[in-house]
Amino acid sequence: MSQQAATQEQASWWRVFRSLGPGLVTACVVIGPGSILTSSKVGAAEGYSKVWVVVLAVVFMMTYTSMAARLGVVTQESTSGLIARRIGRWLAVLIGLGVFFISAAFQFGNNLGVHSALTTYIRFDYWVVLFNALTLAFLFGFENLYRAVERLMAFFVGVMLLAFALNLYLARPHLGQLARGFLPLEGISELGLPLLGLVGTTFVISAAYYQSYLVRFRGWQVENLKTGLIDARVGSVIMLVITVMIMSTAAAVLRGRELEDVGQVAQQLYPLFGEKGRAIFCVGLFSAAFSSFLVNSMIGGFILADSLGLGDTPTHRWPRIFTAAVLLSGMGVALFVIKTGTRPVGAIVAAQAVTVLAAPLMAFALLWLANSRELMGKYRNGFWSNLLGGLGFVTLLGMAWYTAVYKVWPAIQQWFQA
Repeated sequence: MSQQAATQEQASWWRVFRSLGPGLVTACVVIGPGSILTSSKVGAAEGYSKVWVVVLAVVFMMTYTSMAARLGVVTQESTSGLIARRIGRWLAVLIGLGVFFISAAFQFGNNLGVHSALTTYIRFDYWVVLFNALTLAFLFGFENLYRAVERLMAFFVGVMLLAFALNLYLARPHLGQLARGFLPLEGISELGLPLLGLVGTTFVISAAYYQSYLVRFRGWQVENLKTGLIDARVGSVIMLVITVMIMSTAAAVLRGRELEDVGQVAQQLYPLFGEKGRAIFCVGLFSAAFSSFLVNSMIGGFILADSLGLGDTPTHRWPRIFTAAVLLSGMGVALFVIKTGTRPVGAIVAAQAVTVLAAPLMAFALLWLANSRELMGKYRNGFWSNLLGGLGFVTLLGMAWYTAVYKVWPAIQQWFQA
């Protein structure tokens, strides 16, 4: 390769790197306190043997994120708008309400994640109020909201990669066992509730669905499709790397320990790594919690507003108002838990019930739209997208069935008996 050709190739890759954005935003919403706790619990209980589950979940996430990116770039229409126009407003509203309540439920966990990270050092029951106030100021303080969010999320991704990599270095993982963990050597039959939780916190279909919005906010056209697909894949790889680092750290130093919340994970690291190691973990945890904090709320707010026909871009008023509603809902539930120590079982079961319906609907909608010859033309799904998308859809149906049968229905029965 000539010097000129090498220089041109480097310049081309640098342009692609600088254009990354929506994929990083999606990675930030997926890597939150819930995924950190779940991957830590699985690593502590199973060691390195279930790394392959993370790989499988990320493959499904990458498939649907790429599908949504392609849909947004090619059609230049919002996903809920397409559904309302081609099927009916009722389905768009049903999905919008489902995503809103799912985001509110996630937001409750994100609030507790911020609280756990900060109360490790300073006991203060109203950290969540402070950070919701800061988030609301950020939400309404920027005219170009998407650009500000993209830059902030890029910073948080860098912090998380550095923090969790340093923790992994301190843990000194067994590289041979880690490599073996990428293969399902112990069989699929051992999947249980913790592993379903691991899939559910990595394969977040609402975040994949929102990718079709983010690429439009970025201003990408059909000629930017290649960059959009690279961006979606890079974001998915970042999810994989961070999750595997967290799981491997727990596998190396926390085997056999019971982990109930992310604050406890930090406390368990203190006698092993010392204050510096715990502080590094808390920096990563805070970055994960606050980044997920903001974007998760935007997913619920923007998709609900769009489904109701009230706007689908950051320049519209109602998406920001509904985003604020998600923030305040999560803050209210988290404050209740912090002050009383009581988990809101009713709200959690209601969110699980909504997830049973909304998650498969979102996956079906993306599959159906991405296969439309009229909408997508030559850019519609190919064989591999449909194969992996179909397997991901079946996985979501299986998780919905498990949640309905083993979590939602037993809770309803207890209420009737009471």
